[in-house]
Amino acid sequence: QLQLVESGGGLVQPGGSLSLSCAVSGLALDYYAIGWFRQAPGKEREGVSCISSSGDSTYYRDSVKGRFTISRDNAKNTVYLQINSLKPEDTAVYHCAAGLVTTLISCHSYEYDYWGHGTQVTVSS
Repeated sequence: QLQLVESGGGLVQPGGSLSLSCAVSGLALDYYAIGWFRQAPGKEREGVSCISSSGDSTYYRDSVKGRFTISRDNAKNTVYLQINSLKPEDTAVYHCAAGLVTTLISCHSYEYDYWGHGTQVTVSS
């Protein structure tokens, strides 16, 4: 059964850090790019960071560059998102998604076919 399950979200103070994980089962992760997307209440979903199937290429949206780091361990069928220096505007539900993206240029949700249910990240003092 194909599943993407996010974990690691929570409530953190501004400036804090979280480590998100996306555990993937039911598909050959080696062939799939993985993206992290987020959606805040009343806002559109946006691509935060994406990583190619090999891990050689990554993309970060401008607002998270230098603070977020995406990585993957295909042997463990897991993709990670380390998020540091959190800001209140990072508050959102974070979803991971898998897609057969041949060339990773950016992080568009329409390129990703399989989605997890998300994990809540709340940044508040």
